[in-house]
Amino acid sequence: MLKKLFLTTTALVMLGVGSAAADGKVLKYTHYQPGREDQPKHAAALAFETCVEKATSNSIDVQIFPAGQLGNATSALEGLKLGSLELAVVHDGGISSVYRPFDVFALPYIFPDHETAYKVLDGDFGKEFGDAMLAETGIRLLAYADNGIRHFTNSKHPIKTPDDMKGLKMRVQPAPVFISLMESLGASPSAIDWAELPAALAQGTVDGQENGVTNIMAGSLYQSQKYASLDGHVYSLHAYLMSDAFYQGLADAEKRAVDTCVVEARTIHRDMTRAQDLSAEKVLTEVGMEVYVPTADEIAAFRSVAQPVVEKQLEESVGAEWVAKLKEATASAQGAQ
Repeated sequence: MLKKLFLTTTALVMLGVGSAAADGKVLKYTHYQPGREDQPKHAAALAFETCVEKATSNSIDVQIFPAGQLGNATSALEGLKLGSLELAVVHDGGISSVYRPFDVFALPYIFPDHETAYKVLDGDFGKEFGDAMLAETGIRLLAYADNGIRHFTNSKHPIKTPDDMKGLKMRVQPAPVFISLMESLGASPSAIDWAELPAALAQGTVDGQENGVTNIMAGSLYQSQKYASLDGHVYSLHAYLMSDAFYQGLADAEKRAVDTCVVEARTIHRDMTRAQDLSAEKVLTEVGMEVYVPTADEIAAFRSVAQPVVEKQLEESVGAEWVAKLKEATASAQGAQ
């Protein structure tokens, strides 16, 4: 069951004022999609809440705060580090502001499909990466889920080749790797927070942006974006992140409940987002966008221009080791199929 708590200030929430579980453990859980069951993050959150409370006989009271009610990604990550927030499902660009190596997943055109991505993320590479993040930040990476395969949209013209990107003012997440991606293609990048993006597009502050179909629909971005190019340049991620201080304070049975229930939430989150990814052309066409699906040769042209530039930037910013390990894990996953 979802506790609909409408508190007047974030400070009150973060302090746990008015908690319904004064004698138990309160798990404040925030995410950044609307609080509707047709939204992958929220459907997953509801499932996690039900699962954890049942498995722990309500010794953990899960309180869900959708649509960024507890502040932006940066403030949520700081809350996780400080222990004032227990769980946040955060997008990749936001995570990299606290743990820069997360940028490695933005290496363009690295994952050819969902199956390959899941093998890499759920395998040895994903575990090693999460362990490194925990050691550096005190934030426990419980699971990786989909933020949608990212595509280009804009209000000016169709994007079929890298040359079509030149001169476009494009919004990016506040992460250097996305700036490098846009610059490699000749576009002019502008870092804008997600909450400000719909207004920036509507007002013409930027011509376009890049996101998966789930976020395009969640933010109603199609209202000011006429053209979509389904190039799939980045396999974008959400991560289920927990304060390790909170996790370590749980009883063993409660830890097992969290570990089990987050897998259930991740599965729902992935399944819903993947279904939208696979129907992107239909979904975006139905809301009035002009959708272009690049050929394999056209995507190869984008890859040849963008990947070397971004890879070099990543080697400098996150280290050549992480880049090499991701490429090796991806090749291994593809070979195992």
